Amino acid sequence: MITRPLKLAVLISGGGTTLRNLLQLIAAGELPVDVALVVSSNPTAGGLKYALDAGIPTLVCERRSFDSDEAFGAAVFAACRTVQPDLVVMAGFLKFAPVPADFSNRVMNIHPALIPAFCGLGAYGLHVHRAVLAYGAKVSGCTVHFVDNEYDHGPIILQRVVPVEEDDTPEALAARVFTAECAALPEAIKLYVAGRLKVEGRRVRVLDP
Repeated sequence: MITRPLKLAVLISGGGTTLRNLLQLIAAGELPVDVALVVSSNPTAGGLKYALDAGIPTLVCERRSFDSDEAFGAAVFAACRTVQPDLVVMAGFLKFAPVPADFSNRVMNIHPALIPAFCGLGAYGLHVHRAVLAYGAKVSGCTVHFVDNEYDHGPIILQRVVPVEEDDTPEALAARVFTAECAALPEAIKLYVAGRLKVEGRRVRVLDP
């Protein structure tokens, strides 16, 4: 169990709505963490402004500046090491960044579907929700998982289910799933802070308080 405020590095690529949710919960005293660094793969990501407004240091690390995924991942996590985070959170981070050994089971991702369905390369944003509707799925939801070196593949921490309505649009389903995400990711982070997550192979056990 971590008794001081847990230190986060947050990785983003776009609008930063997940980051904004975390920052709002921190400001309200509902999430016992400090965001020490925000790394963006996109220099025009809207989420950078949320970090700036909160006084959080930022760094832009573009994939096109590197010759390989491995080099890109090394740069991203080297930046994270400068603030010695307890946990790295991928909050809408759309680039593949291999996780080095010292960050194993210390990187979380939130995915807007129920892994292993509707996930993998190219499964992000409205692409996911369009696929759910096209398939005729009756439920969708979100998944928080530890990140390994495959897309949307690491051990699942928790999942939350939402209904798919008969008249849903991708945008309407996205909004419903995002509401679930706003609760699920902070819950997973709190479990990590409390030392209640134990990884056993592909399974993550939630230990009793």
